Amino acid sequence: METQSPGPSGKLISQTIAMPRETNANGDIFGGWLLSQMDLAGAILAGRIGKGRVATVAISSMSFLNPVPVGAVVGCYAQTLSVGTSSIRILIEAWIDDDSEGEQCKVTEGEFVFVAIDGDGNTREVPTA
Repeated sequence: METQSPGPSGKLISQTIAMPRETNANGDIFGGWLLSQMDLAGAILAGRIGKGRVATVAISSMSFLNPVPVGAVVGCYAQTLSVGTSSIRILIEAWIDDDSEGEQCKVTEGEFVFVAIDGDGNTREVPTA
């Protein structure tokens, strides 16, 4: 398995187990499932920063590096890249434990942009303090 950096960047936000129902035709975990786990982790961090409801408005720079086998524990790590008036840009990395080597392996990463929204779904400002 290819590892792009020595360890995860950011804080561990969520972990889950890759289950057989999430496989693609090749028997690996479907990329869309992995993307949804990353989106959930990003929304947790963005919601903390934005102190409320947020919505995903963009995903860019996705790179799938390694397949995820069934049964792997997938950890989503996130770090804030920038905070604007109403937007929050976050880098999210997904890592699995490589049991054969006892090391972690990065499987994907991507940049996500979230916007703070109010109860009616309208854009609002991100609190500054």
